[in-house]
Amino acid sequence: MADYKRVLLKLSGEALAGEKRHGFDEATCVEAAKQVKAVVDKGMEVGIVIGGGNFWRGRTSETIDRTKADQIGMLATVMNCIYTSEILRSVGLETEIFTPFACGSMTKLFSKDAVNEAFKCGKAVFFAGGTGHPYFSTDTGAALRAIEIEADAILLAKAIDGVYDSDPKVNANAKRYDEVTIQEVLDKKLQVIDLTATIMCMENKVPLLVFALNDKDSIVNTLYGTFNGTKVTV
Repeated sequence: MADYKRVLLKLSGEALAGEKRHGFDEATCVEAAKQVKAVVDKGMEVGIVIGGGNFWRGRTSETIDRTKADQIGMLATVMNCIYTSEILRSVGLETEIFTPFACGSMTKLFSKDAVNEAFKCGKAVFFAGGTGHPYFSTDTGAALRAIEIEADAILLAKAIDGVYDSDPKVNANAKRYDEVTIQEVLDKKLQVIDLTATIMCMENKVPLLVFALNDKDSIVNTLYGTFNGTKVTV
């Protein structure tokens, strides 16, 4: 897997929250940051998307307009990226944050040229704000950015250690896949990422590596060691 030159790392907000399930668990974030630095130091180019679930899940609200709820979610991802970016800087890695909309001086507007320049400078690059539009999840935002920057794979660092045939929190006998095709993901409705993102990855042949963020050295091992998760092939 070390053959990958550029990857898109999708971190779930819930995974960054650790056992607190809300906000940030700093020890979890620092550990993830150290791993990202380790793979960047080896020459890997890493783009990062973070979900907003540790702050906001607007789809569960029946009182807020969906567009406004999704906009709040976009801002939650911006907060997550600013925080995690600073954690990365604290361990010695330069960063850049891009958004699809203006956020004053806090981020830069996304462009592929600017992203490539940041990678040339050895920076980790954050993609905050999703697609900039409602009705699209951060899964779709991650797939879109991965395709745009020509990433070799998407790494899905979750609170769960792979893809299962049913919810392991509900079914103690749920089976975990070591490898599954993206067509099977669609056919069996395995819900690795949302439907739009799944189809985008299938059409553009972007594989996915699904693993638990909290497993020891999970990011490093996924790229340079023993992968303990599920590979979704295309």
